[in-house]
Amino acid sequence: MTSVRPKLKPETPKAITGWDTATGQTVWLMADGRWSLQADDLGVFTGEVAEARLAAALAQEGQVTDPYFMEVTASGAIAGRETLRENIRASGPTVPYGETDS
Repeated sequence: MTSVRPKLKPETPKAITGWDTATGQTVWLMADGRWSLQADDLGVFTGEVAEARLAAALAQEGQVTDPYFMEVTASGAIAGRETLRENIRASGPTVPYGETDS
């Protein structure tokens, strides 16, 4: 499963995000290669390291669905063309998990 997203230059700082396959929650790849539910834990990657990390994330499709690059600043703040969408992803759902309309 993939979506078309803007191509980021190799030197652009980026994070890798996706969805936990079991729960559907947004996850963020940390610098140590583990996944976190917290956007504050995201790793910042550039160049060949970023490409290698994304390839490794794509190989974990059973654990993480549709991992992709997201533009961030060097300090890990969300940036770029899709800022609104990515800020919503970082902040969590606009409706809490488990909440339903009555």
